[in-house]
Amino acid sequence: MGKVEYLLVLAACVLSTLPLEMAGARVYRRPKRLARALLPVAAVFLVWDAVAIAGEVWGYAPEFVTGVHAPFSVPLEEILFFVVIPICGLLTYEAVQLVLTAVRRREKTAVRR
Repeated sequence: MGKVEYLLVLAACVLSTLPLEMAGARVYRRPKRLARALLPVAAVFLVWDAVAIAGEVWGYAPEFVTGVHAPFSVPLEEILFFVVIPICGLLTYEAVQLVLTAVRRREKTAVRR
């Protein structure tokens, strides 16, 4: 696996949370809201990563990344990480909110009867 392992893990994260969007989480269907939530955080952590790589605080083993890098030696996989994982988190959060809302509605209905 080696060079594509990181990408496969990210793909698995996307595929495992995609059904949540189809179940009504509505994260991908609101791209402006998603961008407002995602971009500031991703920018901060990408800068953090670039500074740490430049300062040799950490790095990425070449045998586990594709070799595609953005400016400042940040690997493609790391950039995707800062996009994919927050989206998966948002999908999960929105899905939990949907379930909690449905449970609360049922409880209110049950109390009224």
